[in-house]
Amino acid sequence: MKLRIIVTLKNGVLDPQGKAIQHALGGLGFNGVDDVRAGKIFELEVADDTSDQAIDEMCRKLLANTVIENYRVERA
Repeated sequence: MKLRIIVTLKNGVLDPQGKAIQHALGGLGFNGVDDVRAGKIFELEVADDTSDQAIDEMCRKLLANTVIENYRVERA
């Protein structure tokens, strides 16, 4: 089974990488970009019988820092 894990910063958490991207876009002449939030995408291929609990545990223990990040799982 193929999974896509999308990890994003929680609202209110500062995003220096997003600010750097926003600044760089302005420097390249792309005006009007009001905000950028950077995130991560992980693509996993797991056994078909992998439980939702195991997938959630993978995310919480390694893929996302749940103090400052949210994640969602998409099945392909």
